[in-house]
Parts: sequence; C-alpha cells; structure tokens
Amino acid sequence: MEPKEYKVRVFSVNAADYGAAQKRHRVLIAGIRSDLPAEPFLPTPTHSEDRLLWEQWVTSDYWRRHSVAVPAGPPSPQQERTIARLIAARKVPEATAWRTCRDAFDGLGEPHDLSPFANHRPQPGAKSYPGHTGSPLDEPAKALKAGAHGVPGGENMLLLPDGRVRYFSVREAARLQGMPDDYEFPGAWSESMRQLGNAVPSQLAEVFGRMMAECLGRGGER
Repeated sequence: MEPKEYKVRVFSVNAADYGAAQKRHRVLIAGIRSDLPAEPFLPTPTHSEDRLLWEQWVTSDYWRRHSVAVPAGPPSPQQERTIARLIAARKVPEATAWRTCRDAFDGLGEPHDLSPFANHRPQPGAKSYPGHTGSPLDEPAKALKAGAHGVPGGENMLLLPDGRVRYFSVREAARLQGMPDDYEFPGAWSESMRQLGNAVPSQLAEVFGRMMAECLGRGGER
C-alpha cells in the first residue's frame, strides 16, 4: 500500500474561547488525507472575554446571576480599556461569555472533608508570593499544570476576592477540564492533579472532534 499524503493545518487556540473555564493556550495539529475534498479548518470561537466583561461591568448580569455584589471596579487597566471600547461601540458582543472559575464551581460549595461531591476535599499549604498568585475567581482559570505544590505560577490555586488563596480541590480542577462530577479520582491529590494537568478540556476536544468528523463526512467517510 502506498503511503498517503495529508493536508495538515496548525491551529493556535485558547480553550476559554470554546467554553472551557480555563485560559489554556495550545497548538493543535490536524490532518486530512489529501485525496479527500475537505481540509481541516479553525472552528469559530463560541465564547469571548469581551462578552464576559460586558456582562460583568456594563450590564452587571454576571454578578446578579451569582447573587454577589458588584466589586468596586475592574481588576486591571487592560480590562478597563476593553470595557471603554465596548461601551463606545454600543454593541453587545455576539459570543457567549467566557466561563469563569465561579461559573465552573457553581453549586459545589467550599472544599470540605464531608462534601457530598467526590474528590472535593481541601488541600492545605497554599501560599501567595510574587509570580505565584493563583487564578482569580471571576476569570477563567490559568492553565492547569501537571504538578502539585511546585507549580511556579500558582496555576493550581484559586485567588479569592478577599485576597486569600487556596489550592483547587480535585473536583474543581476536574470541572475546569470539563469532566462530569461522577468521574472519580482514586489517587492522592498530587497524583490526581498531575493527571488533570495533562488532560485536554473536553469542550475543546469536542469542538475539534466535530470539525474532523465534518471534514470526513464531506469526503464520504466516517
């Protein structure tokens, strides 16, 4: 059998743009056999930071949805500039809002040894210092990393509005990766976080899986 040639495309993506509650920037490589009429394409993002900022700081819909008070102001000058641009444009961003940690953890409550959710126990020892600050509750998380206490940027920690930090529970990290609550992790926190840090968010995998299926469907194969 002669080797097949492939049409290959390289895509730079952010999982938050496709519904994951995580700013996970990755490079994806997709290939379709050259004898098929279709070729890989970049799926249109479904979620956006612009819409999140609109719902947080223009309409306040985000805060009302979570029944929390509106904070004093945007957390960064860059976000203030984006908000000013959105207001000047007088147009609601079309995409769905980026999902935040607060969105992903809705209904879980704080980690507790007696939590009814599997793998939702507290992990002590989180500390904040320059360059190691955790993921703000009201933004998508930083990209989870396959480490435990030694993760250099605090990616596996949550930064609460009052300035406190704590480690993500395994269940919270699983939600950030789009895994269902009935998917349990039998190992220790560090081992579970290593597995989760190596995972691909299910939302991103689904979007690109559907893209490949569509390409194969166009070519007459499934």
